[in-house]
Amino acid sequence: MSGDAVGLLDTSAVILLGGLDPALLPIESRISAITLAELSVGPLVAMTDAERAARQAHLQYAEADFEPMPFDAAAARAFGQVAASLRAAGRKTSARSFDAMIAATAIAEGIPLYTVNPRDFEGIANLVVVALPHPEANR
Repeated sequence: MSGDAVGLLDTSAVILLGGLDPALLPIESRISAITLAELSVGPLVAMTDAERAARQAHLQYAEADFEPMPFDAAAARAFGQVAASLRAAGRKTSARSFDAMIAATAIAEGIPLYTVNPRDFEGIANLVVVALPHPEANR
């Protein structure tokens, strides 16, 4: 088990949640309103009906099973730290703006961020990242 009482799942973890090992997840998994926003884009930009249906299912699952944490004033202040960290690391904030806002939410709440894509969060100071193995990594 991860040992964390509460953790924030990023969008990649939410999408792959059904295939992730529950023992690696926090006792209480949370999501950011930013993840819900990111998932909301998916069905609207899907290229096929099958892809649209899959993305809509992820969105509906997230809406039904999670009460999203808001991107509030504390997260907005933390975003400034995230943006500064990314710039100092030579990375552009705008290229990963959803990820930066999700990271800011985790920092503001003082909880770790669980992700299948830890490289998306490299260079962000004060962010505790828990890397989750991709469900297909051992297949």
